[in-house]
Amino acid sequence: MPIEGIKFSSASQDMHPLGIFEAEMIFPHPAGSIRSKVEFVSMNNCTSQYFILENGYLNIYGIDINNHKYRYFTIGENKRQKFSFPSEKREINVIRQLKNVIKEIFVSDQEAFASDNEPLGAFKGHEVDIMLDVERPYPALLRRPAHPASPRAREALESHINELMKLGVLRNVGHNEEVEVTMPVIITWHNDKSRMVGDLRALNTATIPDRYPIPRIHETLTQLFQAKFITSMVALEGFHKNS
Repeated sequence: MPIEGIKFSSASQDMHPLGIFEAEMIFPHPAGSIRSKVEFVSMNNCTSQYFILENGYLNIYGIDINNHKYRYFTIGENKRQKFSFPSEKREINVIRQLKNVIKEIFVSDQEAFASDNEPLGAFKGHEVDIMLDVERPYPALLRRPAHPASPRAREALESHINELMKLGVLRNVGHNEEVEVTMPVIITWHNDKSRMVGDLRALNTATIPDRYPIPRIHETLTQLFQAKFITSMVALEGFHKNS
């Protein structure tokens, strides 16, 4: 049935009703089955997996619908006898079509995604200009020597450096090249796994911070208006994609 003149809204957006459909429900009862007719509003920009029924009318007949993961109801004082709601899962054709489209994108643009040979993928970041508030020649605070390392830490450090050189993140410095800023690195351990951490505190102190507005939560939620699918993508080693 069409619906006009009624507005619906959720916590973050207005909802657009398509119409109302009626569903007849039958509950078994010792004195005879209880028949009820429930009206549902179908929304264009809202999907729901479950419906919650109001218990006030049904409690008159001793029917109690329990909000439980198994979704059952009981009749009268006999709480041990549980009646289940029949459940059925269906896959919408639109979702299946979207899966095929996403699969085609992954196959056609597979070079953009990380692999064993290319852990960073083909995506390249942008150039980052680091502006310092000190003039050349830079002070000794920005030319710090390396920390002493144990044989175990040195072995792990060489492994991390070789991996970053293989990925093109680091390169060897030539004999005729001058290095103006040097920061020490240390090796930290967690569950027998090593991690290379740079001590950039001195560089951060001399770096002019970027000025950009912090995004507001309600503006971010507004951008999700009419969104039906929300996905997340993890950008591993994202810092190494910038130069």
